[in-house]
Amino acid sequence: MRPTLTEEPTEPNEAIEVVGGKVETVEVSKHPTPSIPETDLSLAEIERRRSHPVRWIVVILAALTAMIAPYWFGRSLAVNDTYAVLGALGGVSAQGIALIGWTAVVIAYVGLAMAVVVSPSWPWLIVFVIGLAGEQFIAGLSMLNLNFWYSTYVVYGDQANLANAANIGIMAAAIGIAVYAVIFVGLLVVIKKTSPLNVLTKSWASFILYFAIEALALFVVLFGGVLTVL
Repeated sequence: MRPTLTEEPTEPNEAIEVVGGKVETVEVSKHPTPSIPETDLSLAEIERRRSHPVRWIVVILAALTAMIAPYWFGRSLAVNDTYAVLGALGGVSAQGIALIGWTAVVIAYVGLAMAVVVSPSWPWLIVFVIGLAGEQFIAGLSMLNLNFWYSTYVVYGDQANLANAANIGIMAAAIGIAVYAVIFVGLLVVIKKTSPLNVLTKSWASFILYFAIEALALFVVLFGGVLTVL
């Protein structure tokens, strides 16, 4: 006699869950084969391999360089080649200078946020470093410090309004980041995960909130009369 093949009994892919306040039996997915290959590595070793420490060391060193070198180069140009700087910026209005400073800060922050939150890839990290270097170079040209009003007047004299406009643009963008951080953290604390308002804590919603705050800060600088008192 030919042996007959008998099918192995299969377990139903069912589980008991609470649905809409009622206990129900629902179907669940079943994986006959493991989706993760077997390995002798521990979870800590796997996460260590995924962390890419060399990348972050390079980024930190590049960020430190972008913070120091462009600022002092711009400051050196402002002190030693003042007339050349004024000649290059002579055709730009105070509003345009403020917009340039604001834009540099926004680019740096967006690059950093996208690299950390959304996609930790080289392109966004490069955008962050370039934006940071640009912002620091502008800050150096405009003598940005705690008492920049005095510094810009000493270096640029009657043309100090251009440097002051750049500083105000940078400060407006930085204040916008601080306000956004406070509001976003407050939303995370106040809004419960089960609340419909939890959508406000999503990444796309937080970016919309950030750009709305930054746009408001720029509007105040350009049209709020701040630049007219420089």
